[in-house]
Amino acid sequence: MFLLSSFFFFYFAGVGVYIVFLPKILQMLSYSPCQIGIIFSIVPLMRFLTPFLFLKLFTLNKKVYLISLLISWIALISLFFTIKSYYLLLFTMAIFGITNGLIMPYIDSIALEKLKKDYGNSRLWGSLGFMVVSLILAKYLNDYKIGLYFYFFIGTFISLIGYIISKKSDSFNLTQDNGKNKEKFSLLKNWRFWISIFLLQASFGFFYNFFTIYETAHNISLIQVSYLWSFSIVCEVIMFKFQKRILHINLLLLIKFSIAVTSLRWLLLYLFPNSLAISYITQSFHAISFALFHTATITYLFKLYSQRKLSMQFYHGISYGLGGFAGSIIAGYFYGKYLFLIAFILTLFSFLFLKKSKSTICYTNPS
Repeated sequence: MFLLSSFFFFYFAGVGVYIVFLPKILQMLSYSPCQIGIIFSIVPLMRFLTPFLFLKLFTLNKKVYLISLLISWIALISLFFTIKSYYLLLFTMAIFGITNGLIMPYIDSIALEKLKKDYGNSRLWGSLGFMVVSLILAKYLNDYKIGLYFYFFIGTFISLIGYIISKKSDSFNLTQDNGKNKEKFSLLKNWRFWISIFLLQASFGFFYNFFTIYETAHNISLIQVSYLWSFSIVCEVIMFKFQKRILHINLLLLIKFSIAVTSLRWLLLYLFPNSLAISYITQSFHAISFALFHTATITYLFKLYSQRKLSMQFYHGISYGLGGFAGSIIAGYFYGKYLFLIAFILTLFSFLFLKKSKSTICYTNPS
C-alpha cells in the first residue's frame, strides 16, 4: 500500500503542476490564450484516442507500461528544450497524452486488485499531493524554469516508484486480466453508461476551467476561491478515507446518486452565484461527485469486464479525455451567466441516460 500511495501522491502532484501552473508558465513565455487552449486540448484528446489502439492491436501489459513510464520521463526532460517552440511543445504534449493514457489504467488495475476496498485510503494521497504542490509551488514560481524543475523532480519519482510497483506486481499475477468476469469489453453493449460518464466529465470541464473566473466575477475574492478549492480537496480526502463502508451498496446505484448530486451542485452555483456559503456547500459535494463517483465507477468496471485494464483505459479516455476536451471547448464558447446552467443540463442528461440501466454488481460480489 505504501508504494501505491506514494505513486498516487507524486502522480497527482504532477497533475497539480500541469493544471495549476503550466498555463501560467506558458503565459510567462508569451503564449497567446488561443495557443494555450490548443496545447491543453491535445493531452485529453490523445487520452481518448489511445485506448482504441488497444482494442484489437495491443494489450496493456507490463512491457507497454514500462515503456510508457520511460517515454513520459524523457518527454519531461524534453520540456526544457521544447517549451519555447509552439509546434515542438504540441508534439511533447501529444506524447504526454498517450503515455498518461496507459500509465494510470495500469496502476488503477493493480490498486483495485491489491487494495480492494482500501483503494480510497491509498488514492487520497493523490489528493494530498495535488494540494501540497499547489501550495508550495505558488510561493516560488517567479521563473518558469523553477516550475519545470519541480515537474522533472516529481516525474522522476513517478517513474522510479512506478517501476518498483511493476516488479512487485509479479507476485499478484496482474500481467493478465482476470477471465472470470461476466463480460468481454464492449462499448456498444453498455453504450448508455459510456455516454453518461462522457457527459458528466464534460460538465466538469466547465468547473475546472472556469470556476475561479466565475466566482471572482461574482464578487468572491481570489483568496476565498483558493480556500474553496482547498476545502473541496479536504472533502474529497475524507470521502476516499471512509468510502469503503458504503461500497457494499449496488455500485451502479452509487454512480447514479453521484451524478444526481453533481447536477444539484451545478444548479446551486447557477442559482446563487454570489453566495459564498452556497459555494462552500457545492464544494463539499466534490466528495460525492468526484471521489465517490470515481471509486464506484472503476470498481464497477473492474467487476463487470474480463478485460480490466482495457476498461480502465476507456474509462480514462472517454471521461477525462474526450469529456474533458469537449467540456473545455463548450465552456469556453458559452462562458457567461448561464455557464453552470448548461453544466446542470449536461449532468441531467447524464443521469437520464443511465436511469434505465440496471445492474446487481456490488463490491462484495465474487469477481
